[in-house]
Amino acid sequence: MRTGVKFLAALTLVVFGYVLGASQALSPATVLAQADAKKAAGESSGGPSQATQDKLKAASDALTIAMGALQTETLYNPATQGMNAFAVLAGGLNSREDLERGRGVDPETFAALYAGLATDEIAAEIGRDTEGRVTYKGKVVRMYPISRIKALYASRAALTGEELPGLTTDPSKAKAKKKDAGDAAAPPADGANP
Repeated sequence: MRTGVKFLAALTLVVFGYVLGASQALSPATVLAQADAKKAAGESSGGPSQATQDKLKAASDALTIAMGALQTETLYNPATQGMNAFAVLAGGLNSREDLERGRGVDPETFAALYAGLATDEIAAEIGRDTEGRVTYKGKVVRMYPISRIKALYASRAALTGEELPGLTTDPSKAKAKKKDAGDAAAPPADGANP
């Protein structure tokens, strides 16, 4: 009799497993349906929540207002489309002049030029060398030296109240550190940046 009970229990488990499998009750599609339900409810599993998206929009609006103020004071002259948050938070940059003089550009302008986001006037002079590097009027576009980037971060920290350990928030002191070891790691003068 015990063998019959064991056999019946095993048969019940097999039938139960078959029914679950056939109904796909525990399949990945159910999990995906839950993710779709979250998305429909405004939640996102792959990105910021709606509340965070609203805060990002508010931050962008504030940066746009600051950018306009810097442009009015002729402290912001971009070489690329869209807002350059790095330049705005640093208190303004003249990326066009930096390109013209061949002295390098800030990291965000550098990335935007590689992404093909130059303004129309600048785009007319943009090209690529044989190694695929972006050029402006035939010269390779480089990023600012490390000392200048550090000085801009220090300026940004002084303007925004942001605390950046390892950097002074006094821009004049940041410029004095120009001869520090930080310059030793600056990009090569031949523009060997990617």
